[in-house]
Amino acid sequence: MRLIGLAVIFALSLTLAPLAAEAQQAGKMPRIGVLSGPRSANLARIKAFREGLGELGYVEGKSIVIEWRFLGDKRDRLPALAVELTRLKVDVLVAFGPASTQAAKEATNTIPIVMAQVNDPIGALGLTIPQSVLLQATEIISDRVQ
Repeated sequence: MRLIGLAVIFALSLTLAPLAAEAQQAGKMPRIGVLSGPRSANLARIKAFREGLGELGYVEGKSIVIEWRFLGDKRDRLPALAVELTRLKVDVLVAFGPASTQAAKEATNTIPIVMAQVNDPIGALGLTIPQSVLLQATEIISDRVQ
């Protein structure tokens, strides 16, 4: 759990560093949109997320704004929640899980999306890898193994 939190925080730090510099100049706080499953099931992740941001010097409400959107029991709400976050003009979207990632991808093509708890990012985004690329990757790996 802690490694996932650290990976998300690392990805966010890469995304937010230029935004923070821009925000300091303009007097605007960076905004993170978080799209997640039920709040009660994600309390440990929320705590790790806040702690990781704190370690980077970001404090919710003081140096950064976090817009939380939790799914609750109805999965069909995900697309509407993702669109809501894009309308709030967040600087980056954090999507926990494949369904949230897919909803975020469908809601925007301009806001960076940080995926968390996604085992298959290619599949979660509905992408495909051409067969020729897979074959080349397999050849490169087998050459290096030898």
